[in-house]
Amino acid sequence: MYDYSEFDAAFVAERNRQFRQQVERRVSGALTEDEFKPLRLMNGLYLQLHAYMLRVAIPYGTLDSAKMRQLAYIAERWDKGYGHFTTRQNIQFNWPKLPDVPDILDALAEVGMHAIQTSGNTIRNVTADHFAGAAQDEIADPRPVAELIRQWSTDHPEFQFLPRKFKIAVTGSPNDRAVIKAHDIGLQIVTRGTEQGYRVIVGGGLGRTPMIGKVLSDFVTQEDLLPYLESVVSVWNQIGRRDNKYKSRIKITVHEHGIDDIRARIAERFKLVRPAFSGVDLALFDEIKAAFAPPAFRKAGTESFDKAYSADPVFRAWADTNLATHRAPGYAIVQISLKAHGATPGDATAEQMRVMADLAQFYGHDELRISHEQNVILPHVHVSDLPAMHAILKRHGLATANIGLISDIIACPGMDYCALATARSIPIAQEIATRFDELKLEHEIGELKIKISGCINACGHHHVGQIGILGLDRAGVENYQITLGGDHTQDAALGQRTGPGFSADEIVPAIERIIETYLDYRQDRQEPFLQTYRRIGIEPFKSALYEKARAHAAE
Repeated sequence: MYDYSEFDAAFVAERNRQFRQQVERRVSGALTEDEFKPLRLMNGLYLQLHAYMLRVAIPYGTLDSAKMRQLAYIAERWDKGYGHFTTRQNIQFNWPKLPDVPDILDALAEVGMHAIQTSGNTIRNVTADHFAGAAQDEIADPRPVAELIRQWSTDHPEFQFLPRKFKIAVTGSPNDRAVIKAHDIGLQIVTRGTEQGYRVIVGGGLGRTPMIGKVLSDFVTQEDLLPYLESVVSVWNQIGRRDNKYKSRIKITVHEHGIDDIRARIAERFKLVRPAFSGVDLALFDEIKAAFAPPAFRKAGTESFDKAYSADPVFRAWADTNLATHRAPGYAIVQISLKAHGATPGDATAEQMRVMADLAQFYGHDELRISHEQNVILPHVHVSDLPAMHAILKRHGLATANIGLISDIIACPGMDYCALATARSIPIAQEIATRFDELKLEHEIGELKIKISGCINACGHHHVGQIGILGLDRAGVENYQITLGGDHTQDAALGQRTGPGFSADEIVPAIERIIETYLDYRQDRQEPFLQTYRRIGIEPFKSALYEKARAHAAE
């Protein structure tokens, strides 16, 4: 894991000192809210429906126990005892008081954390595969290059006032767990012969105009990566639209100019930019890579795991559902669900944060990851420790065996918190999870990704949900549109809208009808929802949604 250098620490301390003065001026009335707004956004502070919200960066989703414990301390000391993990691998505190924010930022700095560039028209927190450094299918750990990009982009003088926000995601695997095709730039580590480089994807994004990214280059070398990224952002910064914020993202620029024109412009810009990079970035990259060396994996027997797996059906269900294959023999990747049935997706209490920190320290080589699916990952756990770990997770409400199932729902904060939201997300997610737990169907259904957004901005990634739900305001009434067939993986696809939306009271029965249709049409229990959908198409689901609903209403 990367640790702050003296430069990093000094930089963050100075930013915090400046912001403390700015907050004091706002509290005294020397700054109006309009004057204060750009200053607070540069430091990750939003003004939401009911209070300020502080968004803290967790670069490429990686934490250690000290960082997680400090987040727990902040939640108790200055918030309401919990934090909300987001689809950007960040954490949000929803209730800080403005005078306390400088103290929170100083507390973050004590453990090498900050809130810089988690907002504003700049390059945001760089995200990565949450199995990085542990996945069996990985070509290389993507976190070193994500850290290199973080250092390059932080406070970059040319990129602090871009046409709009800009998001970068990196994966080191052919199996995309970082949703790279829905980002402004997606990077995939690839090989060409014996050389390692990057496939660069540009122009992805969700929101009101969802688009799947296009391949800009099949192979960019490590030596050329930063100047190439600089060229991409520079070209967009010059020609991206500033007359309409809804058309300002790079996806619109690529769409309006065409990928070939954009590629040619970037090539010309690259000729000018490349000589300015003297190789310092390569030396820095080598230093960074050393900070991400794998832990010293230990060898031990698996008897305790085998015994618990055979004797305890609760443990067996959890192991079958929440563990992923590790690259090291005898190890597993543990996925801790923050989606207990009826809970708020992505929320963790301070107590739960400390429990996860303890587990990481004692059993997990002191590493944790935050996934874009709003869960917490312990990437390196020996299987012999899993029974003891599971027992602790159970005591603290963290052992729900539902990773990848229908109750493992991605949901934005929606109208319970967000000033932009037009409908609630959290209650809908809670109702769906609770209903299918009551029906005892989710393990029968198998893998199924539901994603919910409370407005068109799509922070809940509904466009790429196998079942996507978008909450809108229709004449003052919440209305929920359904899309089907979305995919966030390497086979990324946007979901297709089924038809008219449903009221808050109707949406859970509508989801039930979709699931009934899937169970009726699937070829066998091994055929997942998305495969069935692609085989039979949308029409059977539309019939179930609308014709059955009309028939029921007529009875």
